[in-house]
Amino acid sequence: MRTVAVVGASLAGLSAARSLRKRGYDGRLVVIGEELHRPYDRPPLSKEFLAGAIGEADLALESDDEDLDAQWVLGARAVGLDGDRRSIGLADGREIRADGVVIATGAAARRLPGTSGLAGVHVLRTLDDARALRGELAAGGRLVVIGGGFVGAEVASTAHGLGLDVTVVEAAPAPLAGPLGETMGGVVSALHADHGVRLLCGVGVKGLSGERRVEGVLLEDGRGIPADTVVVGVGARPCADWLSGSGVALDDGVTCGADGRTSLPGVVAVGDCAAWYDPHVGRHRRVEHWTGALERPDIAVATLLSSGAAETVAPRPPYFWSDQYGVKIQFVGDAAGADSVTVEEGTTDDRSFLAVYRRAGRPVAVLGMNQPRLFTRWRRRLTAAS
Repeated sequence: MRTVAVVGASLAGLSAARSLRKRGYDGRLVVIGEELHRPYDRPPLSKEFLAGAIGEADLALESDDEDLDAQWVLGARAVGLDGDRRSIGLADGREIRADGVVIATGAAARRLPGTSGLAGVHVLRTLDDARALRGELAAGGRLVVIGGGFVGAEVASTAHGLGLDVTVVEAAPAPLAGPLGETMGGVVSALHADHGVRLLCGVGVKGLSGERRVEGVLLEDGRGIPADTVVVGVGARPCADWLSGSGVALDDGVTCGADGRTSLPGVVAVGDCAAWYDPHVGRHRRVEHWTGALERPDIAVATLLSSGAAETVAPRPPYFWSDQYGVKIQFVGDAAGADSVTVEEGTTDDRSFLAVYRRAGRPVAVLGMNQPRLFTRWRRRLTAAS
């Protein structure tokens, strides 16, 4: 391959570029990014950066002396891929030809319909999102977070620490029931009540009130919640629409094998936009976690550079962490399908425990709250058994 293009300049794209060079690729390397920023770390956006504890320079993922000998094309949105010509079309009319393509376009935050142009309503996905929200939170007042997932919970925790009056609204009966199961999702979500943050579950949002600036959140049960600022944290959609008609198979994102291979030869996909086949659960799924964006690109790059069938190295079980109200939450594995969950150490009342999820007696996932050492041992055990 004389030219490889990495479409996406966040952690997954940067990790792919690094893996290309590490594996000996010395040809032309083009990294295309929709944002103007060089690669930056996203997890602190909802925590330390939002709180003002760190600055933008602290988010940088590249070291000062790092040189990948890459051509960086930033502020350029990919709008199409010609699968036959291996040509990537950009929104400004430019075209980039490549022999190999790494798709790493990530995911975009979902927004509430009809809220565009209403001041005080935010999502949190990018550095620019975090800049805008940080300025709003500095003014204090009443914050309503729509969505009780991890990003919403972290924003609520940060805002509470800044002294805001915070309410979290979650449509599901129990927040975090998807990734953690209903029981443990309820335990983790109880952190809100522990710190005086209101959590309203099992009720949807009908709309927002206010003409030019948001004034409140209207719930489907008729209640209204006053709000000076609203954060919408209702998930993300994979940025894969630009691949329509390219020959790359799409479903919930880019459909890939367990090695990142897409349906189009010479094209692999990584990061939040990629639905890899997971042999542990027997289906394709997107893993929107930092560790996946860091580790999986090396597997995909090995696939891309191989002349024949690459040796398949199964990805490690998904791992993520969250920091809320001073509590470190860690999770590894897949809770879906587990038939039991038991607390092996500590107590849920103390918010310091380790719980193991099992299927037919076999551990399939582990959750830790303020148990980093024990969790690390269990994570290694789970990874070795996978």
